Amino acid sequence: MKLQKQLSRKAGNVVYPKWVIVISPKDIDKLGWKEGVELESETTQNKLLLKPKKN
Repeated sequence: MKLQKQLSRKAGNVVYPKWVIVISPKDIDKLGWKEGVELESETTQNKLLLKPKKN
């Protein structure tokens, strides 16, 4: 798994980055997630929990 910083856009002298977490296909298969699934996050201390968004 890897955290990457990418340029989202630049307006004048202001740069707007976005952060992308790269998750292995093996882990995605184990979770049963598909492309486009909406996720929600929860942060506590130094941890990030990702889970599918409930409808």
